[in-house]
Amino acid sequence: MSFFKDKKILVTGGTGMVGMALINLLSETGANIRVVSIDNVNPFQKEKNIEFKKLDLRNYENCIKACENINIVFHVAGIKGSPAVALNKPASFYVPTILFNTNLIEAAIKSKVDHILYTSSIGVYSPSSIFNEDDVWKTFPSENDRFAGWAKRMGELQMMAYEKELNFKNYSIVRPANIYGPYDNFDPKNAMVIPSLINKVLNSEEFVEVWGDGSQIRDFIYSKDVARGMMLAVEKKINLPLNLGSGSGITVKQLIESIIKTVPNKKLKIKWDTSKPSGDKVRVMNMDRASSYGFKCETSLEKGIKETVEWYLNNKNYSEKKYNSFNEKS
Repeated sequence: MSFFKDKKILVTGGTGMVGMALINLLSETGANIRVVSIDNVNPFQKEKNIEFKKLDLRNYENCIKACENINIVFHVAGIKGSPAVALNKPASFYVPTILFNTNLIEAAIKSKVDHILYTSSIGVYSPSSIFNEDDVWKTFPSENDRFAGWAKRMGELQMMAYEKELNFKNYSIVRPANIYGPYDNFDPKNAMVIPSLINKVLNSEEFVEVWGDGSQIRDFIYSKDVARGMMLAVEKKINLPLNLGSGSGITVKQLIESIIKTVPNKKLKIKWDTSKPSGDKVRVMNMDRASSYGFKCETSLEKGIKETVEWYLNNKNYSEKKYNSFNEKS
């Protein structure tokens, strides 16, 4: 019998990229799922075991409503956007993230839920050749992730505070690498690297412009693999922060070449714009801890990109409606 069968589970940010992957996997276990999202898109109308609530989690009373009669909380909600936008509009990232975390986690504690999973970020790390979980509190977040990184760190610290004061140990913290997959934000002006490049490739004719010189190294993980890691952390009650990534980096040059090969009928040249910021030189996860618990990425980058491109080609309207709807409210 599945660990999650018949349990009442809350997934915040459930209509986003990771939330959708997580809900699909949880549905297969026989769990009863409550999905909370701020947007108007409800893709679960035909699902009997999924309850959808449109709630703004910046409001504490809404968080109490979200956590009512819940056993397990997967707190996935966050602000989605490119590093460039995060640097130029830091309050739009920092303030909502702090409010989401503070209110939702407090409500979950007050509601006496059995377990809380908090979704942190690769952005909590300081620049380094490899990201080790236990190094976070010895350093500061990268200047390229300063505001978003600190906001995510505060959520981790909040969980640690409840453990110290209330002896609440039934929580997990995951720090995913660069996530990509279906249901992502593909707006080239406000998207992460893979969806942004997919959009650029699909809409380019002779060449595609890419920021930097292509030498930046990144660790990518498919959304479904992140969801698997989250469920593993809860089922095994992993109390230590857990990196979720591939553990191996590829250059942006290798990435864009892979995307171009995946998109049908595209033979594009790459134009590097070295005048634009390209972020930290290397961002790769140490996966020893997660591996010791049995976690591994099951989706290759090639397969993940192929599935992501196919989803976007078939669901452009969904992506544009969802993220335009959120941006109008933010």
